Amino acid sequence: MAKSIMQNDKVCYITGSVDDLHKHHVFHGTANRSKSEKWGCWIWLRSDWHNMAPYGVHSDRELDLKIKRETQRRFEELHGHDLFMEEFGKNYL
Repeated sequence: MAKSIMQNDKVCYITGSVDDLHKHHVFHGTANRSKSEKWGCWIWLRSDWHNMAPYGVHSDRELDLKIKRETQRRFEELHGHDLFMEEFGKNYL
């Protein structure tokens, strides 16, 4: 498991809470989940912000896209746009 490129601490990315955390792979789906793991494209989310409430990232498309854009920007700061496109195949910016 690669360290998250988005967080240094195990806290909810949205609220800062340390309770009831789930690991969220930002670029999900069968192929992208393992790539997210490999490249550190994951964040901690409190369960409600993950998939246990209608405002969570798996239910709220706008929140999902916001986190994808933030993660792509960070990935590209570290590794460049070409590698992001090679690995994930879609531009979210």
